[in-house]
Amino acid sequence: MITTDLTPGSPCWLDLGTPDVTTAASFYGTVLGWEYESMGGSEDFEGGMFKKDGKTVAGLGKLTEAGARSAWMIYYTVDDADATAQAVERAGGTVRVAPMDLEDWGRMAQFNDPLGGQFAVWQPGTNSGFELADETGSLSWTELYTSDAAAAKEFYGQIFGWQYSEMELPGGGGTYTLITPAGKPEDRMQGGLMELPAENLALADGKPYWHPVFNVDDCDAAVARVTGNGGGVQMGPDDAEGVGRLAVCLDPANADFVVLKPAPPT
Repeated sequence: MITTDLTPGSPCWLDLGTPDVTTAASFYGTVLGWEYESMGGSEDFEGGMFKKDGKTVAGLGKLTEAGARSAWMIYYTVDDADATAQAVERAGGTVRVAPMDLEDWGRMAQFNDPLGGQFAVWQPGTNSGFELADETGSLSWTELYTSDAAAAKEFYGQIFGWQYSEMELPGGGGTYTLITPAGKPEDRMQGGLMELPAENLALADGKPYWHPVFNVDDCDAAVARVTGNGGGVQMGPDDAEGVGRLAVCLDPANADFVVLKPAPPT
């Protein structure tokens, strides 16, 4: 369960880098019921905020990095962004964006894990991150696809102190690793990681990548809105026992995300 309580090592923010802000704003507005608020004077400025029921759920910005693919960036809460940057380098990762202040909102940094998976951290100031999580139209899970699960667990364990547990996927699909913030009970699981062959990671040219999972009221209806508005589907909709009905989707710029109708509580 993802919350907004600022537990270190838990997701607190996400933003989308896209080549076309206007198209992305319209797409996610239709698919997830988000309202877009530009931070500039026009709809196609550099970016803005997505809101759901008046609460901030994510950010949107113009993709400016040469050669970069459109993708969601997930941020994790830390007490000290500078200390985290040092820990990343000691553990074999690299600093993509050095720790920097965003006015008095907080301090951010972006990193690559040792195999190239991108993630970010947020040291809260006056802004703690998103205002809605684990509800319809908001982030409910994070997921890493990687070619080396053991290396990923070692690296992120060093950085965030995450706790791991394993579950076998049905039909001999391999092992899925569940992630819980340090010191929290299993009902606070916030994400998972899964090992896949590098050739199955074509979206990121064989490198690992994180993607967000968004709760929806109706998975099939959400998928219809995805495909009807310029997006695509990589997998599903499928039922996952004890999880719910889900589909792995692509937006019009090929940024990947998952829509999930959670299974009813038992």
